[in-house]
Amino acid sequence: MVVNCSFAKTKGRQLVRHVVTYDHLTALETLTMASHNKLVPLVLLQLLIALSVVQSYNGQGLKVGFYKYTCPAAETIIADTTRQFVSRSPTLAAPLLRMHFHDCFVRGCDGSILLDSTKTNQAEKAAFPNLRLRGYQVIDAAKSALEKTCPGVVSCADILALVARDAVATINGPYWDVPTGRRDGRVSLASEALTNLPSPSAKITQLQQGFASRGLNNKDLAVLSGGHTIGTALCVTFASRLYNFTGKGDTDPTLDLRYAANLRKRCKPNDRTSFVEMDPGSFKTFDEDYYNLVARKRGLLVSDAALLNDPETSAYVILQATTHGSTFAQDFAESMVKMSQIGVLTGKAGEIRKTCALVNY
Repeated sequence: MVVNCSFAKTKGRQLVRHVVTYDHLTALETLTMASHNKLVPLVLLQLLIALSVVQSYNGQGLKVGFYKYTCPAAETIIADTTRQFVSRSPTLAAPLLRMHFHDCFVRGCDGSILLDSTKTNQAEKAAFPNLRLRGYQVIDAAKSALEKTCPGVVSCADILALVARDAVATINGPYWDVPTGRRDGRVSLASEALTNLPSPSAKITQLQQGFASRGLNNKDLAVLSGGHTIGTALCVTFASRLYNFTGKGDTDPTLDLRYAANLRKRCKPNDRTSFVEMDPGSFKTFDEDYYNLVARKRGLLVSDAALLNDPETSAYVILQATTHGSTFAQDFAESMVKMSQIGVLTGKAGEIRKTCALVNY
């Protein structure tokens, strides 16, 4: 079995890939035997094993321009469709970005978030963290247009990854080249969404573990959290910070008192329907204001405030808050490329769905 360990970084708007190929079984067996005979330092054996683990997260098989010959107009069709929807309704950008994130954190970026529930299965869409996701009509419209132009070629997983990019770009956020070539998964379970998606009440160690298990580091955690610069959150997702933080009817001491008082006016105890802006005043604009809020103890969710509880993530928050997001756009682009390659299906794995909400039969 050949292992391709790919590392990607963006340079301007050009994705640069560095690929190292190993015959995994042969090399691993050889190095194992050699290490016992002290011919090869143990560190090399450990490196090869580590590289084989990275394989699960590096998006092998993906490349920028995957559809150049099979469907040349694919990315243009998707971009045009996305702009038509998001330009009319800018608030769609946040749920479309979140949809991509939620897809990748459950079974990898395989489009499983797009599948509908059936009589015998509750799909990811039905899980509580996904109930407020919207924008599926954008994916469906892009898929319909693509099926007319090049039927059976472009996967729903790729459409979602490209739509997320184009939605952010439409509201003046960063643009990044998306490596494509994903195929669609056939399994979608609400129970897995509940288990795998980061909780809004997660502490820093929980967030770090969840990101690390998917090949994302502390910087990626701090950067991707910046996606909260757009969108809204239900009161129920942070109500405990306002009314019963330690079970004694108190307020989270890490939350700015004035901000907490304002939130209590918007969110009453046991309110499960009201919502507030994640980034008050600019929740439709992709900018660095999120970090200003977190630095001032006005991050809305426990998971936002948690970024201040680790030296590395806290340093990133302060950097963006004090330099007006000097590196945020580029950092976000790079982390999105990295995230979009988690656990992808390529080659002959999975399928290319005819309809994004249904598996092929």
